[in-house]
Order: sequence, then structure tokens, then C-alpha cells
Amino acid sequence: MEEIQKPSRGVLTRERRKQIELEEGLESLSRYLDDWVKIPVVGWRFGLDAVIGLVPNVGDMATSLASFYILVAGVRYGVPKITLLRMAFNMGLDYIVGAIPFLGDAFDFVWKANKQNIDLIRERGTGKGTGTLGDYLFVGLIILALTAILISSILVSWFIMVTVFKSIWDFLLGY
Repeated sequence: MEEIQKPSRGVLTRERRKQIELEEGLESLSRYLDDWVKIPVVGWRFGLDAVIGLVPNVGDMATSLASFYILVAGVRYGVPKITLLRMAFNMGLDYIVGAIPFLGDAFDFVWKANKQNIDLIRERGTGKGTGTLGDYLFVGLIILALTAILISSILVSWFIMVTVFKSIWDFLLGY
């Protein structure tokens, strides 16, 4: 009789990784953000990320905060650090390109960062509750960097708006 070798602790086969069941709330969050509405004739899907993103800066910031939850969930499901970086890249690209007027709005309808991140968790996760303190600190640093990008883009937008409105005001008053 053959001996069945049990995989070592923390090592999962590819088949087992695909079987990791995610929380229903996590799946729902991703679906609402990226695939909530289906356009009947063409079959395209979009979610609240694309709709809320139409509001400059505020919409992109709000959906980015919801995306942070998915990133932290990656730690809870034992996703490796390199995959967490990939998830952060997906989020950062979604925010940075999404902040560009018109082009960013069109990009939000196509780029499904949250769905991609859920797929990465499902594909690379080792199971719920396997994140370590180091993993949480690593994601905390990623979130701080992404938050710095969010805040700096808001400040740049505010500066541009103030400059434009001041120029218009000066022009109207004849300065």
C-alpha cells in the first residue's frame, strides 16, 4: 500500500488553494464595486467604483478605502507578500489612472482591480487566519503609501482649483 504524504503545514496544493472559500461579504464588496450592473445588449459589467469615480477625487478616494479592506483580507487569508504588492499595484493603478478626467472614468469601467484582487486571494491564499504580525505591518506600510498618494492627489487638485478660480476672479475684476 502506498503511503499518503501529508503536505507540510502552510503548504497547500494548487487544487486546495482554489477551494479556499472567501467570506460572503468580501465577495459581495468586490461584486458591488466592479460588477454590480450589467448592460443588457453588450453584456458589459460595471460597478460602484466606476459610478462613484465620476465624482473627482472624492469618488476615487471612497472606493479606494473600500479596496483597502480587500487588501487587509489578503493578509487574513495568508496571501504572500509579493502578491500583496501586486494587489496594492492594482489598487494604485486604479486610483492614479482613475483620477485623470474622462480617461480615468473610462478606465474604471474596464479595470476591475477589486475583482482581480479577490481572484488573487482565492488563487494564492493559504487559508483564513494565517496572517502574521509581519504581514499586517507590511500591509499597513502599503496602505500608508497608498494613503499618501490619495492625500497628495487631493492637495494637488485643490491647489489647481484655487489657482484657476483665483485667475478667473482676477480676470473678472480686471487685475
